[in-house]
Amino acid sequence: MKCYTVDAFTDKVFAGNPAAVCILNKWIPKELMQNIAIENNLSETAFAVKTPNAYHLRWFTPGGEIDLCGHATLATAFVLSTFYECDKSEFVFTTLSGKLTVTKVENMFEMNFPSITIKKYPLSGKMIEALGNIVPMETYIGRDLVFVFEKEEQVRSLHPDFEKLKALDEGLGVFVTAMGEQTDFVARAFWPKLDVNEDPVCGSMYCNLIPYWSKKLGKPAMVAYQLSKRGGTVYCVDKNERVLISGFASLYAISELQISE
Repeated sequence: MKCYTVDAFTDKVFAGNPAAVCILNKWIPKELMQNIAIENNLSETAFAVKTPNAYHLRWFTPGGEIDLCGHATLATAFVLSTFYECDKSEFVFTTLSGKLTVTKVENMFEMNFPSITIKKYPLSGKMIEALGNIVPMETYIGRDLVFVFEKEEQVRSLHPDFEKLKALDEGLGVFVTAMGEQTDFVARAFWPKLDVNEDPVCGSMYCNLIPYWSKKLGKPAMVAYQLSKRGGTVYCVDKNERVLISGFASLYAISELQISE
C-alpha cells in the first residue's frame, strides 16, 4: 500500500500541515486504519476508496476517527490530481460530514465545506487556566470551543496547558483567533482530546471562523494565517451555508507500507 505525505496549505515542504494519504482499492479493517494513523503520528491520515461517482473519504487522528478534516481532504485531492486522475479538476468526496467538493484552480485547491454556526458561551475559570491565564474577549461554542482575543500577539504567544484543555467538559477542539496584522485574521487550533496538542493548519476550524470573521469584518473573501510553528496561509470565502477554504499543497514523501491485513 502506498502512503503519500503531503504538506497542505503551503507551496513548500516543511511548512503547512502534513497529512498522510492512502488511496485504497477496497476498505481495510478500521482497526488497521487506526494503527496506520497511530504509526504515522501525524494529526491526520486519510483513506479513500473510489465509488462510481465519487470517492469515499475517511480521516483518522492518532486518537480516533473524526467527522471532518480540511487539510487531509486538500491533501487527498492533491494526490488524486497528481497521481491517479491527472485530467480531473474536481473531486467529490462522500464523508461523515456529507458531500464535500474540492476543485483545482491552477495550482490551488478550493474546498467547499459546510458552514458551522457557533454561539456565545460563558467563560469559566477552568477555561482561563487552561489557556495559560490569558482572558479572551469572547467565547463561543459549536462542536468545538472558540476563543477570540484582542490582538494577534496574544494568539501567537499563547502557551495553553494541554492537560487542562483536555480536561474541559466542553468542546472537542479548542480554537483561538484574533484580527490579523498582515492578514484579515489569525488562528491556532488545539486537539489534545484527540492526542494532537496543536494542529499546524486546521482546515475544519475555518468552517467556524469564516462565518464569524466575515460578519465581523463585513466582507465575504478573506485571507487567514495560522500562527503555528510551521505556519500556513488559508484563503477563505463565506457562502452563507457553505464556506470555500483554499490553499496550496506540496508533496513531501511517497512510502510503501509493509503491512498485511
